[in-house]
Formats: sequence, C-alpha cells, structure tokens
Amino acid sequence: MSHQKVALPAKIFRHRVAAGLGVRHIPLALPHAVAQEHAVPAGGDSVPAVRLAAREWYREARFGLFIHWGVYSLLGRAEWVMENQKIPVGTYEWLASTFDPVHFDAHQWVSLAKAAGVKYITITARHHDGFSMFATRATRYNIVDWTRFGRDPLKELADECHKQGIKLFFYYSQLDWHNPDYWPRGQTGHFTARPDSGNWNHYLDFMNAQLTELLTNYGAIGGIWFDGMWDKPDADWQLPRTYALIHRLQPAALIVPNHHQAPKPGEDVQTFEQDLPGANTAGFNTTTIGGLPLETSMTMNDSWGFNITDHHFKSVNEIIDKLVGATGRDANLLLNIGPRPDGTIQPEAVERLKAIGEWMKTYGPAIYDTRGGPIAPRSWGVTTFRGDTVFVHVLHWTDRALAIPAFGRRVLSATMLATGESVGVAQADSSITLTMPPGDLDAPDRVVILTTAPGHR
Repeated sequence: MSHQKVALPAKIFRHRVAAGLGVRHIPLALPHAVAQEHAVPAGGDSVPAVRLAAREWYREARFGLFIHWGVYSLLGRAEWVMENQKIPVGTYEWLASTFDPVHFDAHQWVSLAKAAGVKYITITARHHDGFSMFATRATRYNIVDWTRFGRDPLKELADECHKQGIKLFFYYSQLDWHNPDYWPRGQTGHFTARPDSGNWNHYLDFMNAQLTELLTNYGAIGGIWFDGMWDKPDADWQLPRTYALIHRLQPAALIVPNHHQAPKPGEDVQTFEQDLPGANTAGFNTTTIGGLPLETSMTMNDSWGFNITDHHFKSVNEIIDKLVGATGRDANLLLNIGPRPDGTIQPEAVERLKAIGEWMKTYGPAIYDTRGGPIAPRSWGVTTFRGDTVFVHVLHWTDRALAIPAFGRRVLSATMLATGESVGVAQADSSITLTMPPGDLDAPDRVVILTTAPGHR
C-alpha cells in the first residue's frame, strides 16, 4: 500500500544470502451520481462473457476482508517497517528466517470472515519487502523454504475458502525492496544494501513466473490485487503481457490494480485506497471514475500490517458508515486487518468483525446485490437499489421526517427494514418526504425500503 499508509529456475532471481452468468437487467436507471462528470470508459478492450459475469458477481458481493500479514508482522511496526527503519536486506532475511506463526489456523480465519458477512478475502501473497508468503520455485525467499514454519498458509487458506464458499484474491506487490533486479530503483527502497545494478526484464519474468504459480496451484481464485506500480509509474511494466497471462490461466480472475490512476485496458476493478471513489482525501488517488466495478480499501485502525502501538480501531458504527457509504457510491468495501506474527487475529478486530456480521443479518438485503443510487449521496446518507426496490440509508439525520429528492419513480409503499413498520410518504414533483416511526434515532443506519413503480406520483 502507499506510504500513509509478483516457475522459473532460481537463476532468474539473483538471491542474496545474509551479507497482488449473464449481467442482470436492472429496471431502475443508474445515474452514477458519484462524480459522474469525471467518468471515463473502462478501456477499449473486448471483455469475454466469463469476465463480465465475474465482474457482476464482484459488484453484488459488496464486502471483502483485506489481510496484511508477513515478515513485517514480527516487528509490530506495520508493513512499511523495512523501508521506514532502513533495514538492510541481509538483516531482514535473518528476520524472515525466524517467522513461525504457530497459531495460524486457516479454518478460524475463513470462519471469522464468513461470520462477518464478507464474500471475499484478499491476502498479501507478497508485499513490498519481497518475501513470498507461498510456496514458489522462483526464489527460495519464501515461507516454505526460508522459515521454520515450513508450510504454505495461502494453500491452506485457498482450500478453506473453497470449502466455505468465500472467494480468495491474492495481493501481489509489483514493488520489491529485496530483489536486485528491481532496477533502476523507484521512489523507495534505496537503503536496503542491494547492488546498484539489475535486469528489469528478469524482474518482470520473475514476477510473471510467480503469478503463474498463484494462478495454477491454488484452484480457482477471485483475482489478483496489484500494488506498487506507483513506485515507478513511468517504467515499462509490460502490463498487456501480464494481464494476458492472468486472463489466459484463469479467464474469470479479476485484475484489481492499486495504481491510483484511471483504469487501463485489461483491468476489471477500480480501487481507491483509504478513500471513497472520487474523493481523494488521502491525496494520492485519482478523482477519475471509470466504468468498472469500484472498490474502496480501508484499514480497521490506522495501519495495514500489525502495529502493536496502533489502538485507533474504528468503532462498529464507523465501519458500518464506511460500508454503507461505499455501497451507496456503487463500490465495495475491502476492510483490512493485520494479524499478529503468531497467526492470531487481534481481539479488537475479531469483536468488530463479528458485530458487523450480526448487523448484516438484518441489513444485508440493503447491501448485497444492490447498486448505488438512484439518488446521489447526500449529507444525510445514501441510497441503494435492487430492481424496483430502493433502500434509503439514513446515516446522519436524527429527525423522524426526511425530505429526499424525487427520482423519477412512484413510491407504492415504504417500511423500515429492521422492524417492518410503515413509513409515511408525501410525494411532490421534486421531493419525497418520509416520516419514520419513533425508534432509535441514533442507529448507525436507519434503512427505509421503498417499493416503486414507473412514474412520478
């Protein structure tokens, strides 16, 4: 992730020791009210039906779990510790050899994700430190060959995800602070004591070899989540070659690039880091929104990887606000946790994920399989819809009466999602006034279900 926050023979990696259905018809018109003035095409590529179906599944999923876990977890200073503390490659290699997450349990992790109501998991197969968290023949610098743990946690996770019906995406860092062939250096990684030389084409071969393994050794996966191209935005990444490889090996696998730019041909999802689509409060995301499915990735506290001093966990209500806010902007929420080095998940994260799962048991129908709109996000909240049903999410409004803009359809009935109680409706040419029954005005999301038909009133 940004700082604010890829089988070849071993000779390709000069290892130094020590020294990422058909589309349903939706009757309601989708206004794409989220900064539509910036919208651009998703690219000129022709998209096969299998990928279109995968994109549609992705849009319907709405909620994913992001997991940042690796050697950096040992130090408890988040995922950028190698760069921030200027740890040389040799020292970091020794640290990696001590990684032994004896309490890692794939069943527990996936069961927690399922209890939270997430539909997919995205986990770091390789982060910027260059250490592979999976079995690979492209380098010995991996969790199976380099550590005392000696197991492939990604294989265990993949098997468990298949059993429990959760899709698995692999995060893969294009940036590498370890491999000397990541040359010339980019904006980061100048203090790791690597040789001042390398072969960029060898690095791309290495990356594609690892991607081939991830796409062939773990069964069907949801896709590849790329990160780090922003470190060398002007380099020749040969994206068409890599994207073609992915789609050839798994035609339904989605490509999710965290490059902070407008969508490029071959990509399937546009993701925004620590931001809602088009907002760019983080300062490095594009405000351009393309026609692809959208995602916003956010930390549960202030760190991606395990940070022992970071206790700034978002409350359950804050997470609900982020999830609903993303859905109302037609985007998924990819909520991150950073497990501890022993393989356990912090109790603060467990507590929040279970609470979100309980909330989703009631409010999931207004989240899953919906699209953002038909009303643009407002100060009081957002709307989502499915077919002729519109869900009004009242997030920041403590009165019983709420006036919403008319949206070109006639409201036949209105009820509270949580209780089924009737909601008063007064329709005018330009607005609809909803009068909600007495209840918990401070609830994180009061949802009104509107059953609609064509027409105004």
